[in-house]
Amino acid sequence: MRVVFMGTPEFSVPVLEALHAAHEVVCVYCQPPRPAGRGKKDRPSPVQARAEALGLPVRHPVSLRSGDAQAEFASLGADVAVVVAYGLILPQAVLDAPRRGCLNIHASLLPRWRGAAPIHRAIMAGDTETGVAIMRMEAGLDTGPVLLEARTRIGAEETTADLHDRLSAMGARLIVEALSRLDSLVPVPQDGEGVTYAAKIDKAEARINWSAPAGEVDRLIRGLSPFPGAWTEIAGERVKLLRSRIAEGSGRPGAVLGGFTIACGTGAVEITEAQREGKRPMRGEDLLRGLSLPERLA
Repeated sequence: MRVVFMGTPEFSVPVLEALHAAHEVVCVYCQPPRPAGRGKKDRPSPVQARAEALGLPVRHPVSLRSGDAQAEFASLGADVAVVVAYGLILPQAVLDAPRRGCLNIHASLLPRWRGAAPIHRAIMAGDTETGVAIMRMEAGLDTGPVLLEARTRIGAEETTADLHDRLSAMGARLIVEALSRLDSLVPVPQDGEGVTYAAKIDKAEARINWSAPAGEVDRLIRGLSPFPGAWTEIAGERVKLLRSRIAEGSGRPGAVLGGFTIACGTGAVEITEAQREGKRPMRGEDLLRGLSLPERLA
């Protein structure tokens, strides 16, 4: 099958590799290189870097709205386009170009968590289950019918980074299965009830409010790990908290109960991994050897 692949971040790379192994990937579309690092030099996206290493042709238009961009896409003669975390809206002319349409790999069980940040939002909301959906794309935001899905539990101490890697691998396996069964799969329209939207993460959400219940604080820490990273201020320094778990104890919100266990509005959390500014992530107990906690965090 002639496949156009459209994706940009690390999440998309295992999918590209799986498609390359099973089908003819005729072109890879991704976001243009962006300035990165201390020198702010343009750096290709993870998908571009991997596609070039595989010897695949790469295009990174800033938009697909122009007639020229749409004609270039149509000229590929693709049977299907596979889209995962691409980052551009596909106009109807692009959606209609592949002979068998455009399929999207979405990291949630649709219609829950349509939108930009489904993994973060699932953890932050306290969902116990999530998964991957293969959806036939249409003009609306993640509104298309679902061809195939796979489910997985969310662990009690799992972070967005952990779940990201697991769902990426699941998506790679599922899209290969979906393409092999494309003639027999029946698209299932999404239920109009139960729709939720996974809004893009705002850095303003990342400061920890120790007056919130322990469960909410714990989910915020794990849901925003590793980026942007939930943070608190310790001795005038912003420290990212990357892993946590619910702990025994109670006290005034922000009170240090011993070790790296902090009281919340109700209950307490233990910080098991954290990161000081300009430093590598460390186990909570190791970080405390170089940073003294006050009696209470603000």
